[in-house]
Amino acid sequence: MTLPNRPSLLLLPGDGIGPEVIAQVRRVAAWMESNAGLDMAIEERPFGGTSYDLHGTPLTDETLNLALNSTAVLMGAVGGPQWVNNPRDKRPEMGLLNLRKAMDAFANLRPALCFEALADASTLKREIVAGLDIMIVRELTSGVYFGEKGIDTNTPTGEKRGYDLQQYTQSEIERVARVAFELARGRRNKVVSAEKSNVMDSGLFWRQVVTALHAAEYPDVELEHMLADNTAMQLVKNPKQFDVIVTDNLFGDILSDEASMLTGSIGLLPSAALSTPGKPGLYEPVHGSAPDIAGKGLANPLAAILSFGMALRWSLGRPDLDETLYAAVKSALAAGVRTGDLGGRNTTAEMGDAVLKALAA
Repeated sequence: MTLPNRPSLLLLPGDGIGPEVIAQVRRVAAWMESNAGLDMAIEERPFGGTSYDLHGTPLTDETLNLALNSTAVLMGAVGGPQWVNNPRDKRPEMGLLNLRKAMDAFANLRPALCFEALADASTLKREIVAGLDIMIVRELTSGVYFGEKGIDTNTPTGEKRGYDLQQYTQSEIERVARVAFELARGRRNKVVSAEKSNVMDSGLFWRQVVTALHAAEYPDVELEHMLADNTAMQLVKNPKQFDVIVTDNLFGDILSDEASMLTGSIGLLPSAALSTPGKPGLYEPVHGSAPDIAGKGLANPLAAILSFGMALRWSLGRPDLDETLYAAVKSALAAGVRTGDLGGRNTTAEMGDAVLKALAA
């Protein structure tokens, strides 16, 4: 029985490699419960395609209700080729979008950190990526992913037309920009706001709202506006110029995936999706379900483990354990443990073993 006010973590392993990486999170959580004073209740539910196969929906009402009443939610990954022909509302990815929307998890924090031991694993030169520490803040519950969309067959010419509507309200932009400015105050005090104000009215409006908010509430933080395509170029050319990048849902998706490759592997990158204070946060590795390696013990669990670390910091009230876990991951990598995405031959479980060994050291 969950005690009143006892923190709770809901695990949603999902599809593909999701269950494998979440299994390593369970091992880390169990170690912390036994050795570091972590006290929380853990529940687990099927999600995404796995949930569809069992219940006919990627997100059941029971799972959603449990998520909304948890302290934190940690998922693995969703999707796979066996569900691509599902109706749109029955696809695994819609379960994730609907979960984000219901949780109002509007601020997606995606750190891009380059561990010293992996500075040579990036496709860029060591001097470009060594010491990299970027935080991308992506708006997560609005924009083109949630706008009106469809394929129109009733056009004047009879030609089919596909469309997706990009739109933002002032309050949606202000609240995610506030998160970025507040984060910057605790880091290097610089925010880059990325949009396409030169060709998109929604981008021009984004720039206007961020500019006004900065002048009214955050004049102490350095603000630079940058077109999203130039931001993509600068991430490859000189990534260490960035501290915090704030951007919309679509560009945030693209830029954060690009930033992941600066670090050596997308299998290293965690993320947090935060709502207003007091509401549960949603945590997930940035990588996908990787169906080609699912079930083979080849997946890198570090992104999921570090996502658990973010949950410890932002939702579960244990930033000290987040720091402990980060140090353990750093130590495991320094010891030379590598999964295939990093050019090594260690298994998913062996990477988990290395983190646990470093925690116990």
